[in-house]
Order: sequence, then C-alpha cells, then structure tokens
Amino acid sequence: MDLSELEKQNILETANNMADAARPIALSYFRTKSQEIENKLIKGFDPVTVADKEIELIFRKILSEQRPGDGVIGEEFPKTPSQSGITWILDPIDGTRGFISGSPTWGMLIGVNDGLKTIFGVIDQPYTEERFIGGFGYSTLQAKDKISDINVRECSNLEDAILFSTMPQVGSRSETELFNKVAEKCKLTRFGLDCYAYALLAMGQIDLVIEADLNIYDIQGPLAVVEAAGGVVTNWHGGPVDGGGQVIAAGDPKIHSAAIKLLNNL
Repeated sequence: MDLSELEKQNILETANNMADAARPIALSYFRTKSQEIENKLIKGFDPVTVADKEIELIFRKILSEQRPGDGVIGEEFPKTPSQSGITWILDPIDGTRGFISGSPTWGMLIGVNDGLKTIFGVIDQPYTEERFIGGFGYSTLQAKDKISDINVRECSNLEDAILFSTMPQVGSRSETELFNKVAEKCKLTRFGLDCYAYALLAMGQIDLVIEADLNIYDIQGPLAVVEAAGGVVTNWHGGPVDGGGQVIAAGDPKIHSAAIKLLNNL
C-alpha cells in the first residue's frame, strides 16, 4: 500500500498520542503491591493485569477517534476489522511477568500493518522514558526530551555475538535444543528482557534475539523497529514472521545466516 507523507505523519502522531496516554496508566500500576492479576492458563502461569486491559482500552479509544476506519488486533479484546486496509496490532504490556515483578524489561508495543507487511512500529518503555520508533525510512530513540537515530551494529561472527531470549526454555524441547546450538557458539547469552531485547538490538547493544511460540502482537512492533534500524527479522527458516511463531532477529545478516543454519541442523 502506497501511503502519502501526510498519512505517514498521521500514523506517527497517532502512535505517539497512544503511547503518551498509556504511560501514566502503566506507571500507576508498576511496582505497586496491590496489583490485580488474572491467570489465563489452567496449567501454568500466563498473567494479565488491570493495567493490560486499561492500556489497550485507551489505545482503542484513541484509534476510534483519530483513525476510525483502521482495524485493531489486540491481546486482550476482540479484533476490529479494517475498512481502510490498515490494521494496528497492540500488546498493551509485553512482558507482564516482568511488569508484576517490578523489572523494567516490559514495554508497550504498537505495530501497523498495511495488509501485506508491517510498515511501522513502536516499543515504548514508560519507566525508563524510552520510545523506540521504526518505519517509513527511519528509526529513532526518544529518550525523555532527546531524539536520536538508532542503528544495529556489525557482527559477522557468532563467536562475537551477544544473544538474548525471554526464557531458557525456548518453545518446545526440540526448539530449545536447536536454540542451545546457537547459544553455545555465541560469546554471551542472556535471558529475561522480553520486548526490550529487540530495542537493544535496534540500538546496536546486542546482536541476536531468538524466540519461539510468539503471537502476532508480540512481534509486529519490534519487527518494524529492528528492520528500520537495519536489522533482519525472520522465522527460523528465513521466511516472513508477521504472524508470530518462531522468530530470529539479527543486527548483521552474516550472523543471521549462520544462526539459521544451526537452527535447521545444516
């Protein structure tokens, strides 16, 4: 879909308005001792908080006012079909486990899809006052009142790479075994940063993020930010990743290719 510069600017302004409105909601619940937490699973633990729901509701309210023809896919509420061809993909709090633990590794994710591909995304971290924006030919970090361009870094060898994932158990047992093949080659492997790992990748602090079993709203925002910063984001076979599932994001195409081979036993 070809968008005018005016349309692109409107999408940017709307996304900023959404994140601005949601920040105080998120911070009003973060590091409090009386959070209301629901568990989505009968077996296991997949938490959702009041903050998740309130943030998605404010996101949807702003979209209904400023871009009423656009579709919405969110984690907490039913899908709204698109009339314009544009769909917003929302994760009000990505990293809810970190959120309820008081760890500033969570973020609010906003992705924009034109029906064919992800064209714009935001990773917003209210506590650190950082907003990572990617799409329409640029990638930036808004840190408090300062705006700067961000880019991935070069890293041509896995032996020099820093790898991140959310948990040591990356999907199924077989997926974890494949992940470990990559981890064994890397200089350093770390866990537990949720969406913030993609932000670090986009700003050139780390080199790889590998995950599995993601949902569409987990990846569309980070996908746009990383790609706009010069990175590569695919599934474990090198194909499109818009819908979630297995994800590998790399700052340098050389280590992306090397990791893909290990993930496929090549």
